Amino acid sequence: MFKTIDDVSLTGKVALVRADLNVPMRDGAVTDATRIERLRDTVDDLIAGGAKVVLMSHFGRPKGKVVPEMSLEPVAEAVVDVLGRPVVFAADCIGAMAADAIAAAADGTIVVLENLRFHAGEEADDAAFAKELADLGDIYVNDAFSAAHRAHASTHAIAGLLPAVAGRNMQAELEALESALGAPERPVAAIVGGAKVSTKLAVLNHLVEKVDLLIIGGGMANTFLHAMGKDIAKSLCEKDLADTAREILARADAAGCRIGLPHDVTVASEFAAGAASESVPLDAVQADKMILDIGPETAAALCAELENCRTLIWNGPMGAFEIPPFDAGTVALARKAAALTKAGTLISVAGGGDTVAALAAAGVSDDFTYVSTAGGAFLEWMEGRELPGVAALNR
Repeated sequence: MFKTIDDVSLTGKVALVRADLNVPMRDGAVTDATRIERLRDTVDDLIAGGAKVVLMSHFGRPKGKVVPEMSLEPVAEAVVDVLGRPVVFAADCIGAMAADAIAAAADGTIVVLENLRFHAGEEADDAAFAKELADLGDIYVNDAFSAAHRAHASTHAIAGLLPAVAGRNMQAELEALESALGAPERPVAAIVGGAKVSTKLAVLNHLVEKVDLLIIGGGMANTFLHAMGKDIAKSLCEKDLADTAREILARADAAGCRIGLPHDVTVASEFAAGAASESVPLDAVQADKMILDIGPETAAALCAELENCRTLIWNGPMGAFEIPPFDAGTVALARKAAALTKAGTLISVAGGGDTVAALAAAGVSDDFTYVSTAGGAFLEWMEGRELPGVAALNR
């Protein structure tokens, strides 16, 4: 079991915090500060406990070279605004520049180190580079679940060189995931959507063994409907994966996992704003139409199913939610899950970029039990894979 900030002495210590400051930027400004905001509890608790906080992170893919456009200095400026504390920026993440910046920082000041990936040793999980990082501090705090699926020096090797604990965001994430799949309250439902089955084969194969109800939406659902002999007309579909889809359906049946697929759909001649659309039974999709969302009857039936569930895991939208009215199915399920969560009858955990955007569009992001900002790490967790950054905290 992983340790947390509560398990170590903080007074007078330098806490090296692996953060995820790989935030979206436009014209030198941060456009979404969610990942910075989620560091607040960790930073506040460390400083309150008497530690000096040093944030280290990657930004972009500089591939082991200094790329000025990928400097973390503009992000450090955003940290000041978001967390409301003074910040010192170190022009390197190892060596004298980093050490001097840390030594000179006053109590309550956050030190932000330069991009870890400016050094090739980061992505190589290099032991010597990890030691140079570890030499800067006394405690290692991993608060970047979104980078936990990478065995890099700052997420893996360093954890063997210092007392290693989970930060508050990492702690909340791991506790939420454990409640969703590790030891969940049953019945458990999973919603998996998105464009392609091929990107989520491992997720589907893992979940059919773990959940009681697997709801499949988006373009993925079309592939399953095609595999079942349904005419999906011009809809997005991976027809070459029909056999694979049938194998997943057979595995689900053997495992006692029910599959939720649409029985009515919203269709249009093109995926475009203002395109004429209608909802029709699945067997009435015209040859010149494409399926772009689940229909209202399916949405209502799936919402009713959620009322009987106690745990929900969600990754991926039900339809082409970016353009109304093809967001209707996703919004209906999101609001139902949020209402059940607020009523105390459902534990809801969601993650993935499109999912986060869809829940925000539905206005329910704050009403789920937990919404993960991690992309790849959340998906790999749903696949049942061990995440190196998490495993390193347990050793």
